[in-house]
Amino acid sequence: MPDSPVKNEARHRLPVRKLVAASAGNALEWFDWTIYATFSIYFATAFFPSGNDTLAQLNTFATYALAFFFRPLGGVLLGRFADLKGRKPAMLLTITLMAGGSVVIGVLPTFEQVGWLAPILLLLARTAQGLSLGGEVSNASAYLGEVAPAERRGRYSSFFYISTGTAVLIASVLGFVLARTMDKADLASFGWRIPFLLGGVLGLAGFWLRRSLAETEQFEQNKTRARRVRRPLLTTLRDHPKAVGQLVGFSMLSTLCYYTFFSALTPFAVKTRKADAVDVFLALSIATALFIALQYPMGALADRFGRKPQLLVWAAATAILIVPLSSLVAPGLGGLLVVFCVGLALYTAMTSIAPAIMSELFPTELRGLGIGAWYNLTVAVFGGTAPLVISALADAGASTVFFWYVAASAAIAFFVILSLPETKASELR
Repeated sequence: MPDSPVKNEARHRLPVRKLVAASAGNALEWFDWTIYATFSIYFATAFFPSGNDTLAQLNTFATYALAFFFRPLGGVLLGRFADLKGRKPAMLLTITLMAGGSVVIGVLPTFEQVGWLAPILLLLARTAQGLSLGGEVSNASAYLGEVAPAERRGRYSSFFYISTGTAVLIASVLGFVLARTMDKADLASFGWRIPFLLGGVLGLAGFWLRRSLAETEQFEQNKTRARRVRRPLLTTLRDHPKAVGQLVGFSMLSTLCYYTFFSALTPFAVKTRKADAVDVFLALSIATALFIALQYPMGALADRFGRKPQLLVWAAATAILIVPLSSLVAPGLGGLLVVFCVGLALYTAMTSIAPAIMSELFPTELRGLGIGAWYNLTVAVFGGTAPLVISALADAGASTVFFWYVAASAAIAFFVILSLPETKASELR
């Protein structure tokens, strides 16, 4: 008599150490990326001329956005490196770049000390981090997709954003603690440097964890084919145009959701809607804990019931709810809790299976480059500009326009998701 599904399920043990090691670098990447946006309200005037706080904030966000446009380059270069040389060496390289950039930002001299050299050095550090993150997302996604059994790829993929959520939670809790224990003058003077230096320490731990990873069998079996591919970026467009379009379509909304809730809303709530910074950090911390807790259950649901139903609910609910939620961004903890918890709970429908969805779009010999190039181009266009757009619209008295923009993107993503094939339990190409 064959074993029952329940017995088979019980026999399978998640390789937690491997999944944590693969995701640890991603945690550092997103910790560093998030603290820049989160603490920008404190260090903006350190790197740009003082006297106009709004202009300094906009310049800081412009640097944030400009670094994003190095992500596609990092995705192409490091994604192709991963397809040719392996997922493991590529992931070791990305974590080194990100940690180094974090330490540099933490020790940079101010505008008052070195003049315009300060923002130039800031831009160089952010550029290194942009290149790094461009390769990290694609390579870690490919690794998780390739080591997972077909019927459990959603569960394995959930560790990607468990690590991301944990990193963002640490960043937001750190922001809450620093905002509670230090006055604004001390935060603006030296307090904002603490999380960047901590990022360097976390980088050493992440590098050590990743050294223990074994290369994926999928890469080993297909590396010869990868070397035979000529003009790989053009090949993704010529041979897989539908996959490219689908990746761009749902990544647009995913990116806007991420940077709305994890980055842009924090300075928007404090600077524009006059919410208390402590309340904002507390609400974000609670919602992020919920975000982490839902990842694995949502990944398991996608393995059982499919990817498409879950993604369609996320896109439709975001289109309907994002504008009403934005009206609750105001002083007071209650409204902020509703905004962050509802928004991030919905977002888990996508994040829990993001590596699986992206890995299932491209064959192994093009997987790192395919995800790296087109996902990161989408992030650069829509995510890198999100804090700048929301700040500029708020200064113009049209802050709600940004949330209508997110709603329109959700509607587009809904129809793109309808075109996706159902890929649960399918073998990677």
